[in-house]
Amino acid sequence: MTNPHRTHKRVTIADVAREAGLSPTTVSHSLNGIGQVDPRTRQHVKDVAARLKYRPSVRAQRLRTGKSHAIALLSSMPAAVSAGESQLGFFTELAMGLARKALLSGYVLVLAPPMDQCDPLALMDIDGAILLEPAPDDPIARELEERGVPCVTVGGEPGPDNIDLQHAAAADLLLRHLLDSGARRPGLILGASGRASQRSFHERYLAMAGARGFAPAVGLAAEEEGEAGGQRAAARLLAEHPGLDALCVPIDTFASGALRAIGEAGLRVPGDLLLATRHDGVRARTCQPPLTAVDLHLDAVSHAAVQRLLRMLGHETQDAPLGLPAPALVARRSTGA
Repeated sequence: MTNPHRTHKRVTIADVAREAGLSPTTVSHSLNGIGQVDPRTRQHVKDVAARLKYRPSVRAQRLRTGKSHAIALLSSMPAAVSAGESQLGFFTELAMGLARKALLSGYVLVLAPPMDQCDPLALMDIDGAILLEPAPDDPIARELEERGVPCVTVGGEPGPDNIDLQHAAAADLLLRHLLDSGARRPGLILGASGRASQRSFHERYLAMAGARGFAPAVGLAAEEEGEAGGQRAAARLLAEHPGLDALCVPIDTFASGALRAIGEAGLRVPGDLLLATRHDGVRARTCQPPLTAVDLHLDAVSHAAVQRLLRMLGHETQDAPLGLPAPALVARRSTGA
Protein backbone atom coordinates (compact mmCIF):
# COMPACT_ATOMS: atom_id res chain seq x y z
CA MET A 1 0.00 0.00 0.00
CA THR A 2 1.28 3.46 -0.88
CA ASN A 3 1.95 5.63 2.12
CA PRO A 4 0.20 8.95 1.46
CA HIS A 5 2.59 10.69 3.86
CA ARG A 6 5.73 9.36 2.22
CA THR A 7 8.19 12.08 1.26
CA HIS A 8 10.24 11.99 -1.92
CA LYS A 9 13.74 13.35 -2.30
CA ARG A 10 13.51 16.74 -3.97
CA VAL A 11 15.31 16.99 -7.30
CA THR A 12 17.90 19.78 -7.11
CA ILE A 13 19.81 21.95 -9.56
CA ALA A 14 22.82 19.70 -8.94
CA ASP A 15 20.81 16.63 -10.01
CA VAL A 16 19.75 18.33 -13.26
CA ALA A 17 23.32 19.52 -13.90
CA ARG A 18 24.73 16.03 -13.39
CA GLU A 19 22.16 14.46 -15.71
CA ALA A 20 22.59 17.19 -18.35
CA GLY A 21 26.39 17.10 -18.18
CA LEU A 22 26.60 20.82 -17.48
CA SER A 23 27.59 23.09 -14.62
CA PRO A 24 25.00 24.10 -12.00
CA THR A 25 25.50 27.74 -13.07
CA THR A 26 24.61 27.00 -16.69
CA VAL A 27 21.59 25.00 -15.58
CA SER A 28 20.45 27.80 -13.27
CA HIS A 29 20.85 30.42 -16.00
CA SER A 30 19.00 28.22 -18.48
CA LEU A 31 16.04 27.63 -16.21
CA ASN A 32 15.79 31.23 -15.05
CA GLY A 33 16.16 32.88 -18.46
CA ILE A 34 19.27 34.86 -17.54
CA GLY A 35 22.83 35.01 -18.81
CA GLN A 36 24.20 34.23 -22.26
CA VAL A 37 23.17 30.62 -22.88
CA ASP A 38 22.93 28.97 -26.29
CA PRO A 39 19.24 28.35 -27.12
CA ARG A 40 19.93 24.64 -27.79
CA THR A 41 21.63 24.28 -24.42
CA ARG A 42 18.78 26.08 -22.70
CA GLN A 43 16.24 23.73 -24.29
CA HIS A 44 18.36 20.67 -23.39
CA VAL A 45 18.38 21.76 -19.76
CA LYS A 46 14.62 22.31 -19.76
CA ASP A 47 14.07 18.85 -21.26
CA VAL A 48 16.25 17.19 -18.62
CA ALA A 49 14.55 19.15 -15.83
CA ALA A 50 11.14 18.09 -17.10
CA ARG A 51 12.19 14.43 -17.30
CA LEU A 52 13.50 14.52 -13.71
CA LYS A 53 10.38 16.43 -12.59
CA TYR A 54 12.52 19.21 -11.21
CA ARG A 55 10.59 21.89 -9.33
CA PRO A 56 12.45 25.03 -8.28
CA SER A 57 12.30 26.08 -4.65
CA VAL A 58 10.89 29.58 -4.66
CA ARG A 59 12.16 30.18 -1.14
CA ALA A 60 15.68 29.10 -2.08
CA GLN A 61 15.60 31.31 -5.17
CA ARG A 62 14.67 34.30 -3.08
CA LEU A 63 17.43 33.64 -0.57
CA ARG A 64 20.02 33.07 -3.29
CA THR A 65 19.17 36.00 -5.56
CA GLY A 66 17.76 38.51 -3.11
CA LYS A 67 14.78 38.82 -5.45
CA SER A 68 11.16 38.34 -4.44
CA HIS A 69 9.97 37.30 -7.93
CA ALA A 70 6.92 39.44 -7.25
CA ILE A 71 5.64 42.45 -9.13
CA ALA A 72 2.80 44.74 -8.11
CA LEU A 73 -0.07 46.43 -9.88
CA LEU A 74 -0.59 49.85 -8.33
CA SER A 75 -2.80 52.86 -8.96
CA SER A 76 -3.53 56.14 -7.24
CA MET A 77 -7.05 56.11 -8.71
CA PRO A 78 -9.58 55.79 -5.89
CA ALA A 79 -11.28 52.41 -5.72
CA ALA A 80 -14.57 54.21 -6.38
CA VAL A 81 -13.56 54.63 -10.03
CA SER A 82 -10.87 51.97 -10.57
CA ALA A 83 -12.99 49.09 -9.25
CA GLY A 84 -16.38 50.37 -8.10
CA GLU A 85 -18.81 48.59 -5.84
CA SER A 86 -18.52 45.33 -7.78
CA GLN A 87 -14.70 45.39 -7.47
CA LEU A 88 -14.67 44.33 -11.14
CA GLY A 89 -13.58 47.56 -12.75
CA PHE A 90 -10.71 48.55 -15.03
CA PHE A 91 -8.05 47.93 -12.36
CA THR A 92 -9.23 44.40 -11.57
CA GLU A 93 -9.79 43.39 -15.20
CA LEU A 94 -6.29 44.51 -16.16
CA ALA A 95 -4.91 42.58 -13.18
CA MET A 96 -6.20 39.26 -14.52
CA GLY A 97 -4.17 39.55 -17.72
CA LEU A 98 -1.09 40.75 -15.83
CA ALA A 99 -1.31 37.86 -13.38
CA ARG A 100 -1.45 35.27 -16.15
CA LYS A 101 1.52 36.73 -18.02
CA ALA A 102 3.54 37.19 -14.82
CA LEU A 103 3.03 33.59 -13.71
CA LEU A 104 4.08 32.28 -17.11
CA SER A 105 7.26 34.32 -16.66
CA GLY A 106 8.02 33.05 -13.15
CA TYR A 107 6.58 35.97 -11.19
CA VAL A 108 3.57 36.44 -8.95
CA LEU A 109 1.43 39.54 -9.18
CA VAL A 110 0.64 41.44 -6.00
CA LEU A 111 -2.57 43.39 -6.28
CA ALA A 112 -2.45 46.57 -4.22
CA PRO A 113 -5.72 48.49 -4.53
CA PRO A 114 -5.65 52.19 -3.63
CA MET A 115 -5.92 52.68 0.13
CA ASP A 116 -5.98 55.83 2.24
CA GLN A 117 -5.32 53.96 5.48
CA CYS A 118 -1.80 52.73 4.72
CA ASP A 119 1.16 52.92 2.37
CA PRO A 120 1.05 49.67 0.34
CA LEU A 121 4.69 49.96 -0.76
CA ALA A 122 5.84 49.88 2.86
CA LEU A 123 4.27 46.43 3.23
CA MET A 124 5.44 44.78 0.01
CA ASP A 125 8.63 43.04 -1.09
CA ILE A 126 8.55 43.49 -4.87
CA ASP A 127 11.08 43.55 -7.70
CA GLY A 128 9.10 45.90 -9.92
CA ALA A 129 5.75 47.58 -10.39
CA ILE A 130 3.14 48.38 -13.02
CA LEU A 131 1.41 51.69 -12.35
CA LEU A 132 -1.99 52.24 -13.94
CA GLU A 133 -2.79 55.69 -15.34
CA PRO A 134 -0.67 57.80 -12.97
CA ALA A 135 -1.83 61.31 -12.14
CA PRO A 136 0.43 64.34 -12.61
CA ASP A 137 3.03 64.25 -9.82
CA ASP A 138 1.60 60.88 -8.77
CA PRO A 139 2.58 60.05 -5.16
CA ILE A 140 3.02 56.35 -5.93
CA ALA A 141 5.26 57.07 -8.92
CA ARG A 142 7.32 59.39 -6.74
CA GLU A 143 7.72 56.79 -4.00
CA LEU A 144 8.66 54.05 -6.48
CA GLU A 145 11.39 56.30 -7.84
CA GLU A 146 12.64 57.13 -4.34
CA ARG A 147 12.78 53.43 -3.45
CA GLY A 148 14.54 52.56 -6.72
CA VAL A 149 11.81 50.14 -7.79
CA PRO A 150 11.66 49.64 -11.60
CA CYS A 151 8.28 50.73 -12.89
CA VAL A 152 6.27 50.51 -16.10
CA THR A 153 3.26 52.77 -16.47
CA VAL A 154 0.08 51.91 -18.37
CA GLY A 155 -1.76 54.84 -19.90
CA GLY A 156 0.66 57.41 -18.49
CA GLU A 157 2.79 60.06 -20.10
CA PRO A 158 4.48 59.05 -23.39
CA GLY A 159 7.90 57.50 -22.89
CA PRO A 160 9.95 54.31 -23.25
CA ASP A 161 8.59 52.83 -20.02
CA ASN A 162 4.92 53.55 -20.72
CA ILE A 163 2.41 51.25 -22.41
CA ASP A 164 0.23 53.48 -24.57
CA LEU A 165 -3.52 53.08 -24.12
CA GLN A 166 -4.01 55.27 -27.21
CA HIS A 167 -6.23 57.80 -25.46
CA ALA A 168 -6.60 60.14 -28.44
CA ALA A 169 -7.62 57.32 -30.77
CA ALA A 170 -10.23 56.09 -28.24
CA ALA A 171 -11.58 59.63 -27.87
CA ASP A 172 -11.88 60.10 -31.62
CA LEU A 173 -13.69 56.76 -31.98
CA LEU A 174 -16.35 57.65 -29.41
CA LEU A 175 -16.85 61.27 -30.44
CA ARG A 176 -17.11 60.47 -34.15
CA HIS A 177 -19.51 57.63 -33.40
CA LEU A 178 -21.78 59.93 -31.38
CA LEU A 179 -21.80 62.52 -34.16
CA ASP A 180 -22.29 59.90 -36.88
CA SER A 181 -25.19 58.47 -34.83
CA GLY A 182 -27.05 61.77 -35.04
CA ALA A 183 -25.73 63.85 -32.14
CA ARG A 184 -25.50 67.56 -32.93
CA ARG A 185 -24.20 68.79 -29.59
CA PRO A 186 -22.45 66.18 -27.40
CA GLY A 187 -21.24 67.03 -23.91
CA LEU A 188 -18.22 65.65 -22.06
CA ILE A 189 -17.79 64.57 -18.43
CA LEU A 190 -14.25 64.08 -17.15
CA GLY A 191 -12.44 63.24 -13.95
CA ALA A 192 -10.79 66.24 -12.32
CA SER A 193 -7.48 64.45 -11.66
CA GLY A 194 -5.70 65.61 -14.83
CA ARG A 195 -4.61 62.09 -15.80
CA ALA A 196 -3.34 61.68 -19.36
CA SER A 197 -6.52 59.95 -20.55
CA GLN A 198 -8.75 62.79 -19.33
CA ARG A 199 -6.51 65.45 -20.86
CA SER A 200 -6.51 63.62 -24.20
CA PHE A 201 -10.30 63.33 -24.25
CA HIS A 202 -10.61 67.02 -23.43
CA GLU A 203 -8.18 68.03 -26.19
CA ARG A 204 -9.83 65.80 -28.81
CA TYR A 205 -13.30 66.97 -27.76
CA LEU A 206 -12.37 70.65 -28.16
CA ALA A 207 -10.78 69.92 -31.53
CA MET A 208 -13.91 68.05 -32.65
CA ALA A 209 -16.14 70.90 -31.44
CA GLY A 210 -14.12 73.35 -33.51
CA ALA A 211 -14.16 71.12 -36.58
CA ARG A 212 -17.87 70.25 -36.38
CA GLY A 213 -19.08 73.65 -35.15
CA PHE A 214 -20.79 72.79 -31.86
CA ALA A 215 -20.40 74.67 -28.57
CA PRO A 216 -18.35 72.74 -25.98
CA ALA A 217 -20.01 71.68 -22.72
CA VAL A 218 -17.65 70.04 -20.22
CA GLY A 219 -18.39 68.82 -16.71
CA LEU A 220 -15.90 67.65 -14.07
CA ALA A 221 -16.29 65.13 -11.27
CA ALA A 222 -13.96 64.20 -8.42
CA GLU A 223 -12.70 60.62 -8.75
CA GLU A 224 -13.21 59.82 -5.08
CA GLU A 225 -16.94 60.51 -5.46
CA GLY A 226 -17.36 57.58 -7.85
CA GLU A 227 -20.74 56.97 -9.44
CA ALA A 228 -22.44 59.63 -7.32
CA GLY A 229 -19.93 62.20 -8.57
CA GLY A 230 -20.67 61.28 -12.17
CA GLN A 231 -24.38 61.55 -11.49
CA ARG A 232 -24.04 65.04 -9.99
CA ALA A 233 -21.74 66.23 -12.80
CA ALA A 234 -24.20 64.99 -15.44
CA ALA A 235 -27.18 66.59 -13.67
CA ARG A 236 -25.36 69.95 -13.56
CA LEU A 237 -24.30 69.73 -17.20
CA LEU A 238 -27.79 68.85 -18.43
CA ALA A 239 -29.32 71.68 -16.40
CA GLU A 240 -26.78 74.22 -17.67
CA HIS A 241 -26.92 73.02 -21.29
CA PRO A 242 -30.46 71.80 -22.05
CA GLY A 243 -29.65 71.41 -25.75
CA LEU A 244 -27.25 68.50 -25.24
CA ASP A 245 -28.23 65.36 -27.13
CA ALA A 246 -25.29 63.10 -26.22
CA LEU A 247 -22.75 62.56 -23.45
CA CYS A 248 -19.25 61.15 -23.78
CA VAL A 249 -18.13 59.97 -20.34
CA PRO A 250 -14.72 58.22 -20.50
CA ILE A 251 -14.73 56.92 -16.89
CA ASP A 252 -17.26 54.09 -16.83
CA THR A 253 -18.18 54.68 -13.17
CA PHE A 254 -19.15 58.24 -14.04
CA ALA A 255 -21.04 56.95 -17.09
CA SER A 256 -23.32 54.76 -14.99
CA GLY A 257 -23.90 57.75 -12.70
CA ALA A 258 -24.71 59.88 -15.75
CA LEU A 259 -27.26 57.28 -16.83
CA ARG A 260 -29.07 57.79 -13.53
CA ALA A 261 -29.01 61.56 -13.90
CA ILE A 262 -30.44 61.29 -17.41
CA GLY A 263 -33.32 59.17 -16.12
CA GLU A 264 -33.99 61.56 -13.25
CA ALA A 265 -34.18 64.40 -15.77
CA GLY A 266 -37.02 62.55 -17.52
CA LEU A 267 -34.90 61.67 -20.54
CA ARG A 268 -34.37 58.33 -22.25
CA VAL A 269 -31.21 56.68 -23.55
CA PRO A 270 -30.92 56.48 -26.54
CA GLY A 271 -34.27 58.05 -27.45
CA ASP A 272 -33.51 61.54 -26.10
CA LEU A 273 -29.80 61.39 -25.44
CA LEU A 274 -26.91 59.16 -26.55
CA LEU A 275 -24.36 57.92 -24.02
CA ALA A 276 -20.91 56.34 -24.48
CA THR A 277 -17.95 55.47 -22.26
CA ARG A 278 -14.36 54.37 -22.82
CA HIS A 279 -13.68 51.01 -21.13
CA ASP A 280 -15.63 48.03 -22.44
CA GLY A 281 -15.86 46.35 -19.06
CA VAL A 282 -18.45 44.73 -16.82
CA ARG A 283 -20.11 48.04 -16.03
CA ALA A 284 -20.59 49.01 -19.69
CA ARG A 285 -21.94 45.56 -20.55
CA THR A 286 -24.38 45.32 -17.65
CA CYS A 287 -25.87 48.83 -17.62
CA GLN A 288 -29.42 49.18 -18.89
CA PRO A 289 -29.23 49.96 -21.69
CA PRO A 290 -25.75 48.52 -22.29
CA LEU A 291 -23.24 51.27 -23.03
CA THR A 292 -21.31 51.80 -26.23
CA ALA A 293 -17.63 51.55 -25.30
CA VAL A 294 -14.13 50.85 -26.62
CA ASP A 295 -12.21 47.59 -26.61
CA LEU A 296 -8.78 48.61 -25.31
CA HIS A 297 -7.32 45.11 -25.85
CA LEU A 298 -6.30 44.68 -22.21
CA ASP A 299 -4.79 41.23 -22.83
CA ALA A 300 -2.31 42.73 -25.29
CA VAL A 301 -1.69 45.65 -22.94
CA SER A 302 -1.02 43.24 -20.06
CA HIS A 303 1.40 41.21 -22.15
CA ALA A 304 3.28 44.32 -23.24
CA ALA A 305 3.49 45.72 -19.68
CA VAL A 306 4.90 42.52 -18.17
CA GLN A 307 7.33 42.06 -21.04
CA ARG A 308 8.59 45.60 -20.67
CA LEU A 309 9.02 45.21 -16.90
CA LEU A 310 10.84 41.89 -17.27
CA ARG A 311 13.23 43.60 -19.65
CA MET A 312 13.87 46.29 -17.05
CA LEU A 313 14.55 43.56 -14.48
CA GLY A 314 17.28 42.09 -16.66
CA HIS A 315 15.50 39.16 -18.25
CA GLU A 316 16.33 38.09 -21.78
CA THR A 317 12.93 38.47 -23.35
CA GLN A 318 11.74 40.02 -26.55
CA ASP A 319 9.81 43.23 -26.12
CA ALA A 320 6.16 43.08 -27.12
CA PRO A 321 5.48 44.51 -30.59
CA LEU A 322 5.64 48.29 -30.63
CA GLY A 323 2.24 48.55 -32.29
CA LEU A 324 -0.56 47.40 -29.99
CA PRO A 325 -3.94 46.74 -31.64
CA ALA A 326 -5.88 49.92 -32.31
CA PRO A 327 -8.84 50.61 -29.99
CA ALA A 328 -12.04 49.16 -31.42
CA LEU A 329 -15.53 50.58 -31.05
CA VAL A 330 -18.13 48.33 -29.42
CA ALA A 331 -21.47 49.91 -30.38
CA ARG A 332 -24.46 49.12 -28.14
CA ARG A 333 -27.99 50.27 -27.48
CA SER A 334 -26.96 53.42 -25.58
CA THR A 335 -26.12 54.99 -28.94
CA GLY A 336 -28.92 53.35 -30.90
CA ALA A 337 -26.98 50.33 -32.16
